[in-house]
Amino acid sequence: MGITDERHPAIRPRRVTFDWTATPLHWIPGAPVASHLINYFQILLTTGEKWFVQCVQDAAPHITDPVLRAEIKGFVGQETVHSRSHQGVLDDLLARDGIDTRPVIDGALAGLAGRAALMSRLAEEDPRRFRRRLLFELGAISAIEHYTAVLGQWIIDNDRLDACGADPTMLDLFRWHGAEEIEHRSVVFDVYRALGGGYALRCLTWAVAMALLVRALVAGTFDLLRRDPSITRRVTVRRVYRSYRRSVRAGHIFGLGALLLEGRVYLRPFHHPSHVCSTEVALDYLKRSPAARSAGYA
Repeated sequence: MGITDERHPAIRPRRVTFDWTATPLHWIPGAPVASHLINYFQILLTTGEKWFVQCVQDAAPHITDPVLRAEIKGFVGQETVHSRSHQGVLDDLLARDGIDTRPVIDGALAGLAGRAALMSRLAEEDPRRFRRRLLFELGAISAIEHYTAVLGQWIIDNDRLDACGADPTMLDLFRWHGAEEIEHRSVVFDVYRALGGGYALRCLTWAVAMALLVRALVAGTFDLLRRDPSITRRVTVRRVYRSYRRSVRAGHIFGLGALLLEGRVYLRPFHHPSHVCSTEVALDYLKRSPAARSAGYA
């Protein structure tokens, strides 16, 4: 049975909305590389959160702990709202400035539909293979959930983005999202453990998830920069890297190298998500989030 984190109130979705009318495409001033790195992360989140939901729902019938089953329900609700909120950025902000993300999203959605059909068939015809694949996916998602919680804490605590004039609506989106990631940070890890996931597989799935995530972020950032109609200079590796390093040093983005080093925390043999981040900090932000207050949740 998994270890359920009891340090938070019941997990619940907060159906917030955001207005992107006044948000610039380069929402971190003077930092198109940093802005687009995080913009591409939003593309990954839009469909990635749907994958998270699929996997946890596949696992739910195999969970007997009533507390964890209730947390799964809250997790699914929160991740569904997260996906929709980041889709709004793609539809109302990136598309407004001439960057069409629909081909990427449509391809990912087709992949999710194919996965759902395959898992449905495996559940009927080959339950052992179904369970092995599901456990591998849950391990990868557990690793990603560690990072979304850590990054959530980082952006809530980071006042350097406010000081440089970063768009307040975008900051609220990520801080609200990050706070909820902290709130439900134990759920997938506990589901993984409840289905029999062990340490060796946790290490393997972390390595696979990180390799794919870093590769996607680098390639996706270059793609957005090349399609950005406001960038007239040639997009070169040297220019992109120098701009990226400036933003990391300024504390405006979390370095990709630091992401890999953070793995030392997640890969501790007796690690549990309740040992990292602060639920108190997350709940405090949710009380003052402009979007949450506007929606009546504060």
